[in-house]
Amino acid sequence: MAGHSKWAKVKRFKGAIDAKRGKVFAKLSREITVAAKLGGGDPGLNPRLRMVLLKCRAASLPKDNIERALQKATGGGADSNFEELVYEIYAPGGVAILAEITTDNRNRAAAEVRSLVTKAGGSIAAQGAVSRLFQKRGQIMVAREAAAEDALMEIALEAGAEDFKADEQGYEILTTPAALESVQRAIEAKGIRCEAVQVAALPQLTVPVEDEATARAITHLIEALEDHDDVQQVYSNAELP
Repeated sequence: MAGHSKWAKVKRFKGAIDAKRGKVFAKLSREITVAAKLGGGDPGLNPRLRMVLLKCRAASLPKDNIERALQKATGGGADSNFEELVYEIYAPGGVAILAEITTDNRNRAAAEVRSLVTKAGGSIAAQGAVSRLFQKRGQIMVAREAAAEDALMEIALEAGAEDFKADEQGYEILTTPAALESVQRAIEAKGIRCEAVQVAALPQLTVPVEDEATARAITHLIEALEDHDDVQQVYSNAELP
């Protein structure tokens, strides 16, 4: 159940690239700009920027888009003052959701996110009520056809991975945030493609959702949040059927 949910998110991301390429590219460009403003435009000296560029590679973001986003951050383009926010949300069924937002208009983003949550039958939680249920981890997803399980597990654990999980669709490798890059490089050095590489907020405990109507409402809310221009990442602790 939980594995299905993780792979569903990977597939939604890849589907969004095809169906809404312009919106996905705009969000990635914004991530580049924010990362470069905070840590500089040199990926070799900016771990956060390196992680964003990995996502850009998976999405096939054109080089010109990357360069424009870097120029905007380092003074070579129009200035934009982005603010990073995290919304903590209770969805139907007692499910917890974290929505990471990058916006140049806090008031507009707050009103629009609150409207999406209310329409779905959820509510905005008090600060800390939801975030304490999640932990930042490095997460690497590899499709089953890309590697043999035993070989991949050995590579990952020797490179410093903390956990290795397998299901019928593929493999999930978990690391500390600091070890994510070294584990990813060790895997790709063996010619194994990673479907997703990110520092993610992963739930420490999941909530099984068995009612079909509740599952639909949660899925609709997650997809509506992911479709919002200012929302960069959405995490939940739902185990969906």
